[in-house]
Amino acid sequence: MADLLRDLDFFHIDELLTSEERATRDTVRRFISREVLPHIERHFANETFPKEIVPQMAELGMFGANLKGYGCAGMNNVAYGLIMQELEAADSGLRSFASVQSSLSMYAIYANGSEEQKKRYLPEMAKGRLIGCFGLTEPDHGSDPGGMETRARKDGDGWILNGTKRWITNGSIADLAIVWARVDEGITGFLVEKGTPGFSTRDIHGKFSMRASITSELIFEDVRLPASAHLPNARGLKAPLGCLTQARYGIAWGAIGAARTCYNCALDYTKSRKQFSRPLAGYQLVQNKLVKMLTEITKMQMICLRLAHLKDEGKYRPEHVSFAKRNNVNEALKIARDARDMLGANGIVNEYPVIRHLLNLETVNTYEGTFDVHTLILGRDITGENAFE
Repeated sequence: MADLLRDLDFFHIDELLTSEERATRDTVRRFISREVLPHIERHFANETFPKEIVPQMAELGMFGANLKGYGCAGMNNVAYGLIMQELEAADSGLRSFASVQSSLSMYAIYANGSEEQKKRYLPEMAKGRLIGCFGLTEPDHGSDPGGMETRARKDGDGWILNGTKRWITNGSIADLAIVWARVDEGITGFLVEKGTPGFSTRDIHGKFSMRASITSELIFEDVRLPASAHLPNARGLKAPLGCLTQARYGIAWGAIGAARTCYNCALDYTKSRKQFSRPLAGYQLVQNKLVKMLTEITKMQMICLRLAHLKDEGKYRPEHVSFAKRNNVNEALKIARDARDMLGANGIVNEYPVIRHLLNLETVNTYEGTFDVHTLILGRDITGENAFE
């Protein structure tokens, strides 16, 4: 199984990485091979997340890896992307946990919080001692977060929060929820700690996808918050959307890992499995599928590396991230489907990781902006016409 994590580097992209970036990737890959792969199928089957590995993930600097200060590793965006790639090569749920902790929860505080809030929460989150979740999506508002119904109203020096959030990764295991709510002036964010009276969670069970990830509903019933719980720089929908851009960046990298695992599995299987007169890999139709996989993964790698450099140089735009997320996840899903087909009946059993990645990618293709939503984002960018309304 560990061999399925091996590199796919047809265009020698590895030579474009620094020694530090390669070392980060290889360290995470060894960790995944040793601590995650032997147990991930059990967690997927049981709808559990391997919370016991969180301290080790923190020790390797995975949380807030590309943030500077406050106990964060301060890596560049290539290294951060490679971490996401290797995590998702094991399971999308693992990458999703790290992505929500880093790009959504920690970044929300980093970009919108007060200095006091940053000092209080970020070092503990970087150490994995505080787990965060990001409450934006609601039962009736997914692709249109501007329609949110969760509301906060002023009450003396504090706030009263009411509403429901749904499809929240890490929800019930989080120590801190970043919650977006409508106020008189528009939309803003709040920090709600676990155990606050009126705040409860309920896990969503029966998922056929992302089963090794905790997905919850957050319920707020007259939750009283102090003034210090308000994110002072979170003004308007632009604030949560800025966090989503960070998360989508990591997703684009993560999709490479899932696709690579499926490709490696399909390649190994078709080279060893004989049907009729030769190995499956000796047939033209199989080779055509493998070449298509190789081509798309290589393109995905090139897109993400260039995007990382643009991000480090401060030249990237949200539309660049939409391009990468839309393309990479969609192609990874196609690759997983082809790999499942190439494994025949073995493609649906947990002896091989392909069906797990295929099911997970169905969710990854939906959350953080569906394929169609990112299509419209790019369409608006290139035409100047808004097709959302």
